[in-house]
Amino acid sequence: MAEELEVREIVRAAAHPLTGGDEDYDALLDRIGDARVVLIGEASHGTHEFYEERARLTRRLIEERGVDAVAVEGDWPDCDRIGRFVRGRGQDRTATEALGEFHRYPRWMWRNTVVRDFVAWLRAANDARPEPQRAGFYGLDLYSMHASIDAVVAYLDQVDPEGARRARERYACLTMHGDDPQLYGYAARIDPSRSCEDEVVAQLVDLRARGWRILEGDGADASDRFFSAEQNARLARDAERYYRAMFGGRVSSWNIRDEHMMDTLEHLLRHLDAHHPDGRARVVVWAHNSHLGDARATAMADRGELNLGQLVRERFGRDAFSVGFTTYEGTVTCSTDWDGPVERKQVRPGLPGSWEALFHQVARGGGRQGDGDLSRFLLDIRRGGAVQAVLEDERIERAIGVIYRPETERVSHYFGARIGDQFDAVVHVDQTRALEPLDRTSGWERGELPDTYPFGI
Repeated sequence: MAEELEVREIVRAAAHPLTGGDEDYDALLDRIGDARVVLIGEASHGTHEFYEERARLTRRLIEERGVDAVAVEGDWPDCDRIGRFVRGRGQDRTATEALGEFHRYPRWMWRNTVVRDFVAWLRAANDARPEPQRAGFYGLDLYSMHASIDAVVAYLDQVDPEGARRARERYACLTMHGDDPQLYGYAARIDPSRSCEDEVVAQLVDLRARGWRILEGDGADASDRFFSAEQNARLARDAERYYRAMFGGRVSSWNIRDEHMMDTLEHLLRHLDAHHPDGRARVVVWAHNSHLGDARATAMADRGELNLGQLVRERFGRDAFSVGFTTYEGTVTCSTDWDGPVERKQVRPGLPGSWEALFHQVARGGGRQGDGDLSRFLLDIRRGGAVQAVLEDERIERAIGVIYRPETERVSHYFGARIGDQFDAVVHVDQTRALEPLDRTSGWERGELPDTYPFGI
């Protein structure tokens, strides 16, 4: 008991209150410095405060530290439309229109009020800058196989009609299975002769080989459009592999997905470097904690899983910085099942023995004299000292994705983690509320009744 009390006091002494003021992240920005990659996570895909604080920190990194792009856990073609909008290209007139490409479940991850407001801010900030200094917006994920195929063919129709014909022939191997790529994955798994691996690889090689001819004599915009087409072809190759692996086990498909995100990030950095005045671009990454916290510090490693956060640390070392998020209780936007309707559910209080429960005790106990409210606080782990030592112990940590099942929460949503090794900094918001989707439903509006209904007090 005394040991746990001592841990709480150490964490409380290191906690920096977040009050909503301009100075909240001053010290953290100094700690981040000129890191090449800044990873900013979330403990759920449906919590307003996670998105809000992430956007707030990112705005400062763009305005004050010259970050060049935001890369997110979204699909490349969907985010490419946002990227064109924020840089003053494309046909969209508003941020809401620019978010219109997100048709696939779960739409609320990006079609929500916080992302809309951030995209509108980024467009306004970019409008005040010359073209080469405008920050971009990109997707890292690989679920958009068919949309990426369509984008490759549409691009080639404009610049290389004969190349477009060859692309259609190769991609027909995939599109013959219909709009659900899982159907292709299942067919290729039970009958390897139906695999389209050779076709998607050949198309990527063909596009790359002809790039010099396509780009000859054109400027930066043409280079961006070719890079986007190349990335869509790369995505189609990796998605083909992902959907084949999906029926062979979770570990293999998870690793393929995060390796794709790392590959995309590295290609993006090289592309941005080529147009950067200093030859050294910087990127902020938005994704779930489970992708951005170092997998080696969690139970994921025991299962043979890696993640983007681990790969970034291995590649960039101290030139990377990661920020995780936690909450104790509140509400969350989610579904009960994959591809189910969007709902608003109660988040149960963090379990005893969890990082969330520890941070709740810190928040409830208040700060040291003069520290003020700790209902929302920052822990700078990288600064070392006693707080880093106690955060390197293992406790359970909660992760809520797009699905939340509170009735099986301990099994479904908790895992062992050494949070001090997992992240360089952690933001804890003790009580949080559900992210507000742009496409609200009656189920979300109604929400979930609290456990104490009708006797709640």
